Amino acid sequence: MKNVLFLCTGNSCRSILAEATFNHLAPAGWHAVSAGSKPTGAVHPRSLALLAREGIASEGYHSKSWGTLPVVPDIVITVCGSAAGETCPAYLGPVLRAHWGVDDPAHASGTDAQIDASFMQAYATLRARIEALFALPAATLDGAPDAVKRELDRIGTLHK
Repeated sequence: MKNVLFLCTGNSCRSILAEATFNHLAPAGWHAVSAGSKPTGAVHPRSLALLAREGIASEGYHSKSWGTLPVVPDIVITVCGSAAGETCPAYLGPVLRAHWGVDDPAHASGTDAQIDASFMQAYATLRARIEALFALPAATLDGAPDAVKRELDRIGTLHK
């Protein structure tokens, strides 16, 4: 089994969108969780509304700390963006690490339509990257850790 942790600071938008989308698309043997280094304590309502519109289950997802993970991850993917000098937390432990930066839609401003578009952009970027991961040949995913890391890093540059 491959356990993936999507990690950011607040665990209210991007990492929740990634966790839910990953689990919705995941083949057997893959599972994602998400967490934050400083969780907000609540999932952003626009994240939940977007998942519902996309037909992705969101029951049970909640903002949580990386200190309370139910499993030890095999792969940690940080999703913090570069907007406003955001700093990604560094997960300590013997895991594969990759960075798939996405700007935080929770900080979007403007009209409701513009804010919704920011959430949709974050979701679309994460979904495209997750789909690219699952499109890799099984031999690559089950291969040497350095090869998996190279692919994770490459995928993190897609759809910016």
